[in-house]
Amino acid sequence: MKPQSQTQKAIQELIEFVSIPLEQQLQQYPDDQIALTILNLFQNVATNVPAYKKFLAAAGIQPDTIQTLEDFQNLPKINKENYISRYFLHELCYYGKIGGCDMIAASSGSTGKPTFWPRFFTDELQIATRFEQIFHDSFHADNKTTLAVVCFSLGTWVGGIFTTNCCRHLAVKGYPITVITPGNNKAEILRIVQELGSNFEQVVLLGYPPFLKDVIDTGIANGMQWGQYQIKLVMAGEVFSEEWRNLVAQRIGSQNPCHDFASMYGTADAGVLGNETPLSICIRRFLAATPEAAKALFGESRLPTLVQYDPCSRFFEVEEGNLLFSGNNGIPLIRYNILDNGGLITYEEMLKFLADWNFDPLKELGNHRGIHQLPFVYVFGRSNFTVSYFGANIYPENVTVGLEQPIIREWVTGKFVLQVKEDIDKNRFLSVVVELAPGIEVQEEKRLSITAAILTQLLRLNSEFANYVPPQYQTPLVELKSTGDVEYFPVGVKHRYTIK
Repeated sequence: MKPQSQTQKAIQELIEFVSIPLEQQLQQYPDDQIALTILNLFQNVATNVPAYKKFLAAAGIQPDTIQTLEDFQNLPKINKENYISRYFLHELCYYGKIGGCDMIAASSGSTGKPTFWPRFFTDELQIATRFEQIFHDSFHADNKTTLAVVCFSLGTWVGGIFTTNCCRHLAVKGYPITVITPGNNKAEILRIVQELGSNFEQVVLLGYPPFLKDVIDTGIANGMQWGQYQIKLVMAGEVFSEEWRNLVAQRIGSQNPCHDFASMYGTADAGVLGNETPLSICIRRFLAATPEAAKALFGESRLPTLVQYDPCSRFFEVEEGNLLFSGNNGIPLIRYNILDNGGLITYEEMLKFLADWNFDPLKELGNHRGIHQLPFVYVFGRSNFTVSYFGANIYPENVTVGLEQPIIREWVTGKFVLQVKEDIDKNRFLSVVVELAPGIEVQEEKRLSITAAILTQLLRLNSEFANYVPPQYQTPLVELKSTGDVEYFPVGVKHRYTIK
């Protein structure tokens, strides 16, 4: 069958996007229809994506034998190592043609070598529905003039340009949204809000949580009254606490954190996978205040990101604590393991669990706009020892190179602990605790030299770090510990290079 032309595809899907109301887009579909949707995606990819055809053939799998959801869930997982990095970029695209896409984003790997992710206009329309959920259900932006200030980094990285395009698609649908793109230029963001903000009924800042907090704190230090602009925040790339949300809410004058904030669970690989809703935030705030309930629900005493997702757009599975997802994109992905730890909870299971803890989030919210019976996904973060800082994935390998520099390597064992911490004012900083070699004493000169070496290699190897993290937050706080330090480097115990 001859593939639909790019023009036909764009026109058809744009018409559907602008004409189908959000409520209809997010209706709850029966399980058999969800299964049919995902099986149709599989057959399309197995037939039309050269790399996936080769991948299945190498595994001895005939696509026409995959007839049920159970069959689908027995397919081998794919990941960057066994799929994305193994084939040519054009083979990963439909019909083996990069030209079928009109945009390419890049994400950094552990060596700083980028992975390229092509996409087409219609891929953005799927993701624009996630933005529409937030702007419609949380911010009521369908009937409020809204200035959307994109504070994600601009360039080849996925956040800034993708967000800009999705917000503009909402404007095409009829939302009174005006977009401006200062990127992560803090002075420009503050100037824009002060000079343009009063022309709109609300101002939405879209960016990484710690950077948005820095913008807000800098504005307060300069005498800005954030409350007059009716600020809303859209965030991605970080797990943050409800204490953090409370603090920022207070500083922007928010009286309703469940509706004034929304975090997205997204990735360069496939755009936005899920998003916070007033319902998910209300539930998470209850769980934050009731740690016994959180541990009973999630199995851990730490609080993950909690979002809702549309299983017809991004189909999730859980295998051995790892999240797998399948979805259409410029590079379509089938049972893709992104190395995120987490789990799934149906809408019904969630409400029943909360009822057992005598909590009714629907009653608590009062305003039922945006209550969609969508399933929940919770995310603890990457399982492959990365830490996330201002939206940049920071890898132990980057730090290792810093410690392997001449002279430095004579002072250290090579062991370290990488983590993101918060100071008393909830500002994040990058902490690296380094184990000194036997007989080497803690000295400030050595600490400063090690700090400089680590920073130099982070900037050299990790383009996300160099471009996402504001300069004043890039220098890690290095702490030196003696060999075998009981807290960080106990003898005889398998070492972990990161602490979440």
